[in-house]
Amino acid sequence: MEKIDILLATYNGEKYIKEQIDSILSQTYKEFNLIISDDCSKDNTRKILEQYEKKDNRIKVFFQEKNLGYVKNFEFLLRQVENKIYMLSDQDDVWNKEKIEKTYNYLKQTNSDLVFTDLTVVDKNLKEIYPSFNRLMKYDKKSNKYDDYRLEYLYNCVTGCTLMSKKEFLKDILPIPSGSKYVIHDFWIPLIVSMKGKVKYLDEPLIKYRQHGNNQVGAKTKGNGYKKFEDLRNHFIEVKISIFDTYVKNDISFPENLKKLNIKSLKYFENLKEKKYINFKGWSIYHRLYKNDNLYFYLSNFLIFNIPIIAKMVFYIRLKLKGNKDGK
Repeated sequence: MEKIDILLATYNGEKYIKEQIDSILSQTYKEFNLIISDDCSKDNTRKILEQYEKKDNRIKVFFQEKNLGYVKNFEFLLRQVENKIYMLSDQDDVWNKEKIEKTYNYLKQTNSDLVFTDLTVVDKNLKEIYPSFNRLMKYDKKSNKYDDYRLEYLYNCVTGCTLMSKKEFLKDILPIPSGSKYVIHDFWIPLIVSMKGKVKYLDEPLIKYRQHGNNQVGAKTKGNGYKKFEDLRNHFIEVKISIFDTYVKNDISFPENLKKLNIKSLKYFENLKEKKYINFKGWSIYHRLYKNDNLYFYLSNFLIFNIPIIAKMVFYIRLKLKGNKDGK
């Protein structure tokens, strides 16, 4: 068996950390190291981790002296990888007992450089909320369609705690950009691998993805909670500006054809901020970016970005119909 490094970032995780570690230690695939970095927890997480480290020699724990934040904490863990294959883990989920084995087998069968899977969304008591996170987020429309950069270039379709990847790409991944709250570790890692290697999706939920009040990153659907169209559109534009600004600032990571597209895309989305009714500029850029989406996403995003006067009417009609339905 090939040894795998599992990277687990913790912070104030005393409530659920035991369940997560136990689920990892109970895996059918036994050849792994569990490398944990605690980011200055103020609860009993440190004490719990020390107890586990004494019980199992596969566990190695680092305690940070100052708070790094979850992205830089994962970056620290990535720098500790010694074996050829690694996985990421959050502190509050529960892994299905065959998660490592099934992901590893699929990585080998497909000759891939990164594999990610689906998740089952559960509440704090592990009761199922949604059977498929990727279908909830509509990522399934892309997940099986691409194994190159198009999968991850516009949307973050890969949930970090599901991925397994190869160490050889870390030289291109690190350091992880820190200037955007949208381009985080589980966005950047598969993006870089997809531009240089092969990414595959295993359509099976292998994690119970726990949702609770303290999640730093959780299951939030696009448009969730927006009551005003302007707020929704501004959010979409803000996200895209942040993404492409990060791409431009880290252009060394991109091939020449994407470097040029990144610059043009950033200008396109920055221009949209001033267009409240209709935009006539950059439609060719929009088409280059979204031409691989299905027709529904292509048209709906086109209206939101370029003809908001129409998209606004559709938004409020749908909001009213939803209100009437919920009121019955």
